[in-house]
Amino acid sequence: MLRRLYQWVIDLSERPSASWALAGISFAESSFFPVPPDLMLVPMCVAKPERAWWYAFICTVASVAGGLLGYAIGALLYDTVGTFLIGLYGYGDKVEAFNAAYAHYGHWIILIKGLTPIPYKVVTITSGFAHYSLFWFVVLSVITRGMRFFLVAGLLFWIGPAARDFIEKRLGLVTAAFAVVVVGGFIAAMYLF
Repeated sequence: MLRRLYQWVIDLSERPSASWALAGISFAESSFFPVPPDLMLVPMCVAKPERAWWYAFICTVASVAGGLLGYAIGALLYDTVGTFLIGLYGYGDKVEAFNAAYAHYGHWIILIKGLTPIPYKVVTITSGFAHYSLFWFVVLSVITRGMRFFLVAGLLFWIGPAARDFIEKRLGLVTAAFAVVVVGGFIAAMYLF
C-alpha cells in the first residue's frame, strides 16, 4: 500500500494538476489539515528535481495563504472553529500560555515553530487569537515556511537521483522516520508550547 501511494504521488508529479494538488495540501495544512505537504513535496522533488525550486515556491506561497486563513480563524472565529481545531490537536489548555508568550517572543515563536514539525496551524490560529501584527505574521511566515520548503527542495535537488534510489529502496524506513518526526512534533508542541 505504501509503495502504491508513493508511486501515485510520483505519477501525480507528471500531471498538470500536480502543482495545484501540492498547493491545496500546503494551504490546508497551515490552517486545519493534519497532513504536512512534505508527503507530496518530497516525492515530487524526487521525481522531477529540476522543478524542486518551483515546488518549494508553491508550498511557501500556499502555506502562507493558508496561514492567513488560520490567522482569520483565530482572530474572528476562535470561540467556535478555533477552539474546536486547537482542542482537536490537544492544545486547548495551552492557548492562554501561548498568548502570553506572544507578548514577549512573538517573532521567535513564528520563526522557530514554522521550521519545525510542530503543526503550523496551531501557530497560525493562535497568532490570530493573540492579535499578533498581521504584517509581521506574513513576513515571518514567508521567511520560516520558505526556509523549510526550500531547504527540503534544495537537499533533494542537490542529492538528485541518489535521493530517489535511497527513498525507493528504503521506503518503509523513510516513511517510519517521517512519521516519527511528525508525531515527535505533535508531542514536542504539547510539552514545549
